[in-house]
Amino acid sequence: MEVLDTSIANVSLRHIAGATSSSYDQATWVLTSYLIANAIVIPLSGWLTEVIGRKRYYMISVALFSIASLCCGLAPTLTLLILARILQGIGGGGLQPVTQAMLVDTFPPEKRGLALAMYGLTVILAPTIGPILGGTITDNYTWHWIFLINVPVGILSLVLVQMFVDEPPLLRKERKERWQRGIRLDMWGWVLIALALAFLEVTMDRGEREDWFSSQLIRMAATVSAVSFVAFILWELCHAEPLLDMRLFKNRNFAVATVVIMIVGVILFGTTQFLPQLLQEVLGYTATDAGLAMTLGGVATLISMPIAGVLSAKVQPRVLLGASLIVEALALWNMTGFTTGMALRDAAFGRVWQMIGIPFLFVPLTNAAYVGLPQARTNQASALLNVARNLGGTIGISVVQSLLATRQQVHQSRLVEGLEPLNLNYTDALSTMTQTLIAQGLSSAEAAQVAVGQIYQLMQQQASMLAFIDCFYSLMIFVALVFPTVWLLKRSPVQHSSAAPRAPAVRAEPRA
Repeated sequence: MEVLDTSIANVSLRHIAGATSSSYDQATWVLTSYLIANAIVIPLSGWLTEVIGRKRYYMISVALFSIASLCCGLAPTLTLLILARILQGIGGGGLQPVTQAMLVDTFPPEKRGLALAMYGLTVILAPTIGPILGGTITDNYTWHWIFLINVPVGILSLVLVQMFVDEPPLLRKERKERWQRGIRLDMWGWVLIALALAFLEVTMDRGEREDWFSSQLIRMAATVSAVSFVAFILWELCHAEPLLDMRLFKNRNFAVATVVIMIVGVILFGTTQFLPQLLQEVLGYTATDAGLAMTLGGVATLISMPIAGVLSAKVQPRVLLGASLIVEALALWNMTGFTTGMALRDAAFGRVWQMIGIPFLFVPLTNAAYVGLPQARTNQASALLNVARNLGGTIGISVVQSLLATRQQVHQSRLVEGLEPLNLNYTDALSTMTQTLIAQGLSSAEAAQVAVGQIYQLMQQQASMLAFIDCFYSLMIFVALVFPTVWLLKRSPVQHSSAAPRAPAVRAEPRA
């Protein structure tokens, strides 16, 4: 539900704007406010887990997320809705890192891959079904229900967690010792990373609408984000008890996994955002049809995810990652063959091909990231991985949309050059269209105007399709460039972690 809420409101923004008497641009803060609050809380989740307790913090986050969802559904004005979305983002920000850390510590290495595969279904499927679910609810009921449906799920989660989830004894012991030593929060570290992530979200989410660096808001946000990031890294490296232990990146597997998981976010969220856009805006399909095409890819993920979980315990992660990157590159290359005359099934099967490879990226990557890390550091490692994936998603969506807009302008300017009287193809097409319209009852003047308009619309459609193809090419090249990095992972990490006793692994590295 938490991942779902990052995308479910996208298709409902016009309804929300109309119901709250606001503009569409103002309504987009419903999305931005949630992402900013989410980004601020995720880095703090590791510290809060160690201080409050993993189970207790998870239940507090679920309760806050559910209460905030109720407030979102009942909000009468846009201001109250945005405030409720901020609370919802604060509650949701802690859920993903804590859940992932729970799974890592609950299951031994040989079973961890399958557990993470089941968890990965939520991360991958939620952005896919979010738009179609949000559109269906909004069209058939009211936009309020896209938030209200979270409440019963949250209540059920609280009941089940209370009944079945427990914390490892080691973590309870360390929390008790931490309280005895005295609670210390790296406040400056949190302020710096909160500023960096929040202003990065503003830059990426609002950049295209504000015309990027021609806007004073974007220039200011980008500067604050960059300076805060640099200051945060320097501060954390010098701090005795850092909020996020940057020394974790000394572990080669963790460093490589963090980089690649950010790239997975770029690929997954980037294509999830603009494939429905291609189907609706260029090819003229309805939101329901576009959603169905995306959902078929979700079905492929459902089938391949358990397979990826089983194989991750038997095959070296870098082999699975290398193979899946090849599949992703080929899937994106296949999409470069899309045309304005293609059928819906072509787009659906193109998405299926792409989504088959995603689980073989996500599962072994997440599993390999924790190899060699002490159990006491799983909370911080989980927080860093989730920050990386969210950053990748934000950057992917923003870069793809910016590239799309730029390439549309380039192709349109080139195609317009051919729409002139000296071009025989243009004059022949214009004459044929005009005669056809006259035969349908229009006057010569009206027929000529309509024919010019139709040719211009065809030109715009072609320019848009060419721009989407350029985006597919760019992502394909991006995947190909990343391919060599997966071979930096240590050889046979799965077999190594299976053979190692669990207890000594906890003390494998000294605490900072």
